[in-house]
Amino acid sequence: MQFLLALIVAGPLLGAAAALLPAPPGLKGKSPDQAVLRHGVTVTGVILLAALVLALGFDHDHPSKMQATTDISWIRALDVRIHLGVDGISLPLLVLTALLTFLCALYSYFKMPSGPSPKAFVALLLVLESGTLATFAVLDLVLFFLAFEMVLIPMYFLIARWGGEGRQAAAWKFILYTLLGSVVMLLGLLLIGVKAGTFDMVALATDNGRGLTTSVQVIAVLAIGLGLAVKTPMWPLHSWLPDAHTAAPTVGSVLLAGVLLKMGTYGFVRIVLPITPDGMRTFAPYLAAFAVAGIIYGSLACLALAKPGNKGDLKRLIAYSSVGHMGFVLLGIATMTPTGVNGALFANIAHGLVTGLLFFLVGAVKDRYGTADLDTLAGATGAALYGRAPRLGALLAFASVASLGLPGLAGFWGEMLALFGAFDPAEGLSRPAFLTFMAIGAFGTLLTAAYLLVVVRRVCMGGPRPAGETAIADVQGYEFAAWTPLVALTVLAGLWPAVLLGLTDPAVQQLLAGGTQ
Repeated sequence: MQFLLALIVAGPLLGAAAALLPAPPGLKGKSPDQAVLRHGVTVTGVILLAALVLALGFDHDHPSKMQATTDISWIRALDVRIHLGVDGISLPLLVLTALLTFLCALYSYFKMPSGPSPKAFVALLLVLESGTLATFAVLDLVLFFLAFEMVLIPMYFLIARWGGEGRQAAAWKFILYTLLGSVVMLLGLLLIGVKAGTFDMVALATDNGRGLTTSVQVIAVLAIGLGLAVKTPMWPLHSWLPDAHTAAPTVGSVLLAGVLLKMGTYGFVRIVLPITPDGMRTFAPYLAAFAVAGIIYGSLACLALAKPGNKGDLKRLIAYSSVGHMGFVLLGIATMTPTGVNGALFANIAHGLVTGLLFFLVGAVKDRYGTADLDTLAGATGAALYGRAPRLGALLAFASVASLGLPGLAGFWGEMLALFGAFDPAEGLSRPAFLTFMAIGAFGTLLTAAYLLVVVRRVCMGGPRPAGETAIADVQGYEFAAWTPLVALTVLAGLWPAVLLGLTDPAVQQLLAGGTQ
């Protein structure tokens, strides 16, 4: 198990280095480009297999216990350790990251985005995977920061070199926002390490803030929270996200929404909640207020983009929807209750599955029509996917109703549990305030349903294909292979939420109790 976790974290880095080397003559296939793309599928496939074996070997009777741990001294002078481990909170995120990266590599093998050499593309994709997996596996504050930052450069280049119109400006905006947030976060992490005398996240969580004064906790939460909020992204620190999603290639958007945003909310759960509980209690009402503001803002922005005549971009609309969905995650965390935090973790996974599928589908629509502009897609006859590409239209409708939180699909449980957590927040938090936040969040679910149903009506419905019009391709074999796992898991998580909640709940209970249970 120790070896598996180390392989999962370091394997993609080794694969990235190998991708830059010349392919052996016997493995080149039709061309070196095909060989390196196949290499990307192989490496991400091995990592996914290792993650699944790790999940199967995980002790599901004790999900609150750190498992597959490695603890090696790295920088003795600072007591920085290579400390790895996985529990019920991080395991689902590891598997989600490995799955989405493999599906992106598989999709790119058949539909490589236009841009420079595939060698650099595959290497960057693997470095991005390694940094994301490390973020969810490391248990040292300094290593967490390094892994958190490791993903920025590959994502910058994926947007800047393989993106669409406006990619340079979007990439610069992404890197500047996230780097500035990270600098502030580093100060907070160092403050905790210096004052507590250790950077070990397990020891700090077990101490549960008893070794830190309230003033130190407040300053640390403010600094760390700002860095995490930019990555989440929390309103009003979200403005880099729509531009980045609009300009990014399809697989870049899938990984950005499906994985990278989760790093911010994971940091709140793994670091802020257990290590600085008093500071978190001070800021929890403000975090909840910003969260529900993001829910309403994201929904209203999507409604404006979906309105006829506004030249709304479908990718941009899905990006703004992420601001709203991540608002529910932040609201659940702000309640500081097991119910709310479990809801946040469930919503994290559901958003990764559903929004990853949505970006795949929007990318496919854009490839076929040459645009993601809603007014163009819903022109005189409309894109009318039900009539022109019925399977593609059905999948887009399915992903949309999953995103709006239809009961029986993955999107429902996380939002419901987050709202339940706000109904009865942790001791010391104002219940009237959180009841207000709950009501605003519930209203946000109605707005979410409104804009997504408008999108389905405008893009999917319409008359049959006129005689003489060029047909568009329905779902292709490689698309079916890349999207089917996301559809299946969205249904499974919706019908059997205990699969995920059974992992997260004991770990959350212990985390909030400071490891005393």
